[in-house]
Amino acid sequence: MLVPRQPVPGLTLPTLDHGTFELRSERPEYLSLLVAYRGLHCPICLKYLLELGRLQPEFAQRGVSVLAFSSDTRERARMMADKLKAPELRIGYGLPLATARDWGLSISASIGTTSIGVEEPALFSEPGVFLVRPDGTLYYGATQTMPFARPHFDELLGAIDFTIAKGYPARGEFTGAV
Repeated sequence: MLVPRQPVPGLTLPTLDHGTFELRSERPEYLSLLVAYRGLHCPICLKYLLELGRLQPEFAQRGVSVLAFSSDTRERARMMADKLKAPELRIGYGLPLATARDWGLSISASIGTTSIGVEEPALFSEPGVFLVRPDGTLYYGATQTMPFARPHFDELLGAIDFTIAKGYPARGEFTGAV
């Protein structure tokens, strides 16, 4: 289980157009935003990533680096990127499912072809959104077991503005007996 204020697992992935992403080498001014998406087969992911691509400059203005990633192959990731038309958005691919599980992401088995006519991979990870401090500790995390009800990026921007202005600490860090 990921715990705020504690180190997150490593994450190293190839990206389509921005070299290798290595979380421990990231040096954002404020945070790294890591967005795990289901893959090319997911129409909700396309809509979600279109919004992320549109708002990516807003995150950059706040000192937040951004990576969207999935367990898709390079070819499927390229097809998604071609639909997004957001060349500044880093798209990582090839997430090992064991690494997905280390990050607390749920794993699903294929149920066939989706509503947009794209076959699901045999196994893939479900969505998650993480904010990681430059020191490699978790600031915020949200995972879903389904493609629905994900954090809204405009609300996340507002939350980041609040945390910057107020120096708000990561919450949810207590792991003692209750």
